Amino acid sequence: MKKQLKALIISLLISKSMFSQTHPIDTLKNTIALSEIVVISKSLAYTAKQSKVLASVDEYLSKSANVSLIKRGAYAWEPTINNMQSERLNITIDGMHIFGACTDKMDPVTSYVDISNLEEIKIYSGQTGTATGPTVGGALDLIRKKQIFCEPHWSGALDLGAESNGSQITSGAKLNYAEHRFYSGISLMYRHSENYKAGKGETVPFSQFSKYNIAANIGWKINEQNTISGSMIFDKATNVGYPALPMDVSLAQAVIGNIEHTITNPTPTIKAWSTKVYFNTIKHTMDDTKRPDVAIHMDMPGWSDTYGLHSTMLLERNKHNIQLNTNAYHNRSLAEMTMYPADKSEPSMFMYTWPDIRTSYTGVSASDKIKFSKNQWLQLNINVGLNHNHVANEFGLNSLMIFYPKMRRNKIKVPFGMQSTFSLSKGKFEISAGAGYGERAPSVSEGYGFYLFNSFDKYDYIGNPNLKTEKSLESSLNITYHIPKMKINFLVRQFRISDYIIGIHHPEYSSMTIGANGIKIYESLKYASLLNTRLTIDLYNTRSLHTKAYLNYSRGRDFKGNNLPLIKPLSYQISEFITVKQFNIELMAEGATRQTNYSKEYGEIEKPSYVIFNFNIGYNIVLNKKKINLRMGIENITDKYYSTYADWNNIPRKGRNFFISTTYTFH
Repeated sequence: MKKQLKALIISLLISKSMFSQTHPIDTLKNTIALSEIVVISKSLAYTAKQSKVLASVDEYLSKSANVSLIKRGAYAWEPTINNMQSERLNITIDGMHIFGACTDKMDPVTSYVDISNLEEIKIYSGQTGTATGPTVGGALDLIRKKQIFCEPHWSGALDLGAESNGSQITSGAKLNYAEHRFYSGISLMYRHSENYKAGKGETVPFSQFSKYNIAANIGWKINEQNTISGSMIFDKATNVGYPALPMDVSLAQAVIGNIEHTITNPTPTIKAWSTKVYFNTIKHTMDDTKRPDVAIHMDMPGWSDTYGLHSTMLLERNKHNIQLNTNAYHNRSLAEMTMYPADKSEPSMFMYTWPDIRTSYTGVSASDKIKFSKNQWLQLNINVGLNHNHVANEFGLNSLMIFYPKMRRNKIKVPFGMQSTFSLSKGKFEISAGAGYGERAPSVSEGYGFYLFNSFDKYDYIGNPNLKTEKSLESSLNITYHIPKMKINFLVRQFRISDYIIGIHHPEYSSMTIGANGIKIYESLKYASLLNTRLTIDLYNTRSLHTKAYLNYSRGRDFKGNNLPLIKPLSYQISEFITVKQFNIELMAEGATRQTNYSKEYGEIEKPSYVIFNFNIGYNIVLNKKKINLRMGIENITDKYYSTYADWNNIPRKGRNFFISTTYTFH
């Protein structure tokens, strides 16, 4: 493996590069220090160069050096930032808070949108992601496409794609209308896949899924300063298999809506002020009726309803670029489990796994970018909020009181955070150094979960309403060196998280799930440390060829020196982009070295090294205002059988996969 990695890096360094598919973020023009922007459809020209135009949101995120994804099947992967999972992140859609309804994390927020109604995904690290609320690891904000007021015209698109592995079919359509004071649009995307095959032709059972997503939007320009807009998303997935878990999903359904008012330049200082009210409701149903040899069949439905307000004001005065945010939401999370014994004469067993937890949050945050000169600026962030949990279900409260006789129905936390980054540009170097402090309240599962079976380490988990607020100290250093033909970036981030929340085995309690190893209760460790480093190299010369590569290394340990689970080993990705007239070609290699710093206590095993190769080619046809993009490619060319550190229960990833797609757009 070392020889393979060395050869790949050498080939990178001697290759010519040229045109970049991504445009570097001009930090001087952004009011918030972004870690990265994953562009999905900023423009038709950009979209045409994507390696897989009709990829899922998960596949787009997987190309980012800042995001990793935990896979429990072929659908709904859980994103992580800085090797931290969703409990330690803010994941929003246009700033709107949405909470999954599954106790097993089978429905991350990213599973309820589709690229057909997304424009970009903003990725923040640590305390730079507090615009939508408190966080420790960072934030993802999925930005939906927004139309503009313009000359009256219709526009739209038709999409069709197919993949050989899993016999997957993707189809979609969009239709938009816009004029000077009004716009509206609707989009539809349908995806269906059968069981996929791992390397060497091995079928992975229970990896099928079906999903469709419908999105609509409307806007009205009241006058030159005031605009009102609204949008709605309906997303429904059925017959979703999860080969890494003991249960599948018969239904995952979301309705997401909002109404927003925007005013531009109300005063010389205030440049824009937008306020939206929103709601979303999610229903998620797990069942094991299609699984063979199940000792006790069970149903596990869950519900999550959220109502909220998000307001953002942008101000400019002298050297200051200020963003003020107000967030408020109320969420209801309820999940239950019913077990049906094989002997139908015996009564069924029922319990609340989330006992109707009502979470209310109100918070404010501010970001100020102070520009001292053309080459020096300072970024400041601060946030504070009030988090209130209420156990509304009496039966569920009494169940938790078995473990916590003196627990209270209500719990209040006041999470606080602050961060600063100083940036300097001098000659061929750009240097940024930052430090921050952040807090977060425990999640619903961590605080109030009741017998949540974790199939990764085979333990039943119990929440702990007495958990302390988790606290994080972070520091970062970002150095960029650029000359006309090359750009090199080195980034290091260090986190020291006090009162780190994780499950601890309690042998005095007996498990409920058949075959479970025992009970783990969420507790606060003294502290844990996380180190994340990345080296990125861009080589460019002409507009015909571009080479890009990154190398990631992470390390996570608790205060005793034990390895934390789900920490990425040394990994890398190298891509070569070639543009010849209407053709776009990409060759890519990605892989990881052997994982040796694994956590046996949490169910991990040593993973061997791997490397896979991908290839795709696209062709663009332009006819007046109509455009056709054709794309085809091969993923995992060598049909490698492998799994990574992020594959739940070591399920293998897809083997060789041929794909083809066509997108027709008109204006």
